[in-house]
Formats: sequence, C-alpha cells, structure tokens
Amino acid sequence: MVNPWLALVCGDDPAERCRAVRSAHAAFAAGEGANPHVRAVVADSWRRSAAALPTPEFLAPVELTGAELETCRRTHPLAAVLPLFRELLGSIASDGAHLFSVCDAAGRLLWVEGHAGVRKGAERMNFVPGARWDEAHAGTNAPGTALALDHAVQVFATEHYNRLVQPWTCAAAPVHDPRTGRLLGAVDITGGDHLAAPHSLALVQATARAAEAQLAVPEPLPGCVLSVLGRDEALLVVDGRRLRLGRRHSEILALLAAHPDGLTGEQLAAALYGDRPVPPVTLRAELSRLRRLVGPLLASRPYRLRGAVDTDFGCLERELAAGGLRAALRAYDGPLLPLSEAPGVCRMRRLLETRLRRAVLTSGDSAALQMWADTPWGEEDLEVWERLLAALPMSAPQRGSVAEEARRLRSTYELGAGAGRHTGRMAYGLGGRATFAQPARG
Repeated sequence: MVNPWLALVCGDDPAERCRAVRSAHAAFAAGEGANPHVRAVVADSWRRSAAALPTPEFLAPVELTGAELETCRRTHPLAAVLPLFRELLGSIASDGAHLFSVCDAAGRLLWVEGHAGVRKGAERMNFVPGARWDEAHAGTNAPGTALALDHAVQVFATEHYNRLVQPWTCAAAPVHDPRTGRLLGAVDITGGDHLAAPHSLALVQATARAAEAQLAVPEPLPGCVLSVLGRDEALLVVDGRRLRLGRRHSEILALLAAHPDGLTGEQLAAALYGDRPVPPVTLRAELSRLRRLVGPLLASRPYRLRGAVDTDFGCLERELAAGGLRAALRAYDGPLLPLSEAPGVCRMRRLLETRLRRAVLTSGDSAALQMWADTPWGEEDLEVWERLLAALPMSAPQRGSVAEEARRLRSTYELGAGAGRHTGRMAYGLGGRATFAQPARG
C-alpha cells in the first residue's frame, strides 16, 4: 500500500515528478482545479492555501523579532528538548545541505539552524526565526501542513503552494505534550530533492517521538495548579497534594486566580452572591474554612492567592493568545464550573466560551470547527455546523454528514434554508444552552 505521507514512491523519477507537479500547480493556480495525479494530501492543502492567500507567490510574514522572539523561545515547552533536536538533527544540518527548524503550534519558526550558506538561501524566502509558516500564511509546506493535519508529512519541491519555496523539499512531524496531548509545534528538516526519500520522514518522526518521551519524564510538581474547566468542583494541586474543593471554595479560588492583584471583601462578595443580602460574616467564615485547607496560599487585605498559581483556563487563554487554536480546544474540557450560579464565575465562564467560540468561527479552520462541533457544547451549534460545511472542500468525505447535520439543526430551530445565521445563534444563545449542565468530570 502506498504511504500517502511520502512524496515519492519507489521507482519515481524525481525530475519527472517535479515537472509533472509543476504543470499541475500552474493549472491549479489558473483555476482548473487539482490534477488527480497530485497527492490528495497536497491537493487538499493547495485548496486551503488558495482560500487563505491571494497569490501563489509571496513571502511568509515575520511576526517575531528581537526580545519578543527571545521570550517565546525561552518560555516555549520545546526549549527543553532543543538539545535533543540538535543532537539528532544537528549533524545532518551542519553538512551544508540541510536545515533543521522548530516551530510553535501557530507555525511560527522559533529555531532555524544549519550551515550558514543554506540558511542564507532560506532567508530569501523568509524561512527564518520568527516567520509564520502555517498554511494560512505560507501555503503548503511540511511544518505548516504537519500542524494542519497533526501528522508527519513530506512536501516535495513543486508540491509547495508558494512558487518561491518550490526549489526546496522538507519533512516535518508534530510534537505533542505527552501529558495532555496538546500540540506544541513541529520539527522539520529542509533541503534539496534528496529529502524526498523515505528516510527523512522516518527521521523527523523518530525525533518527534524522542522529544515526547523526554518531555514525559516527570518534572518537579508545580507549586499550585487549579483545574476548573468541565468540573463542578475544582481540583487543586498544592506541592503534590491533591485537594477536591467544595462548590463555594471552588468559586472563590477561581475568582481569586483570575484577579491576581486581589479583591476586597465587598468585591468578592458581589462576585459570589450578587445583589443578595449576605452578612459579611458568611464570607469570612467561608474564607476561614478555605484557609484551613490551603494554608498560606490564601492571603488577605485584599484577598488574593499568594505566589504563582497555574490554571487550566489560563493555559487555554495563553494558547489562544499565541494563535494555537487547536491546542486551546484540546485544553477546553468544558465550561468553567458549569453548575455555579455565582455572578463573577458566570461572567468568567461566558467570556471564556465566547472568546473560544468566536476564534473557532472566524478561523476558517475546518479541523477546529469539527473539534468544536463534536463536543457536547458544540453539537447543537447551528452556526458552527454551517461554517464547517462552508470550510470543507467539496471532496471531503465527511461533507455529506456535515450537510445533513446542518439541515437537521435548521429544522430543529425552525429556520428555513434562507434564514440568517444570526437568528440561528439567538435560538441557542450562550449561557442558555442545556449543554452547560452536561455531566461534569470528577
């Protein structure tokens, strides 16, 4: 069986293959559609690229420079395995024919290393640290397509959507956080046509697996981790101790974690009880009981959490800020304390879901839209299903089932085929959906 992720099969003439795909690319750019002889993985990527980019010849944008790039490098999880990448790929990258690179989940190149002469050639197409090489900004390429499909892949010469990149061949594999499954980025090797051989794909796959194995080695437990997504009761890990908190204590810690500068007693009471007349002693009693559980973590005047507290909703927000939409979706285990009626918690929950859902809707990313649609909180979301249908290529095997689900939801909400999406959204507005009461994780 032919491996669809490999660029060439045994016996292929690279020069002839390059010419054939160049001709197919020219026809596609002229609006004739993808040639059936082009690999399906490449043809689908060309369609995504054409939908996002105005021309098949351009320079990828450079988004990170100077101190901002250094900060991203220093704080990125893959910095911990950079020595491993250099050990496994550095020797071939220094031979004058290759580069190796590492990008984050948004496709931003963090490290590009290899022979100075090869790097200089790559600079002419902006294959440089800080440049954005996801498909939406650089077209079909190994690191960008590996991120888009979450799978190792080769891209050979004229298979690149961007004509400026067609002298190069590359192979890349995604790297995940072994504890959460979250996509961290990708590792890539780039060079000449000889990289279309099977060994290059096997090499980056083995390197990615080695990196994930090294990342799986237990690290010292963080000082404090708070998990509230998809949970009716928060889980707090403090210096290795696991504490499952009651409903009110969960709300208090979530609110204080979201306000690192602290809240006054009046502010905290309003966030917990709203306009209900609750005696101040009630809140003080709750805080006293919470302090007996968490000790010096809870400080007062104002009420705040002492020291660094990591949260699952904070991790999600960082992924969104970094452009890692799919990683953010993987981190979203459900609404924040879904059964809480505390006004401050309801606001946090609504804002988080609104921001994530808006990012999904505006992304045009069919995989992200599918991820949202497949969840309990997205399965009845007509607008998402319609956006997913619009984002899928006509050849997508799931297109029929997606169209059928969109028709079913339109019928459920008693919307005609010509009704506006805004009306459909109002029918199941945020905060009013029964999905907030889905079974929470224990």
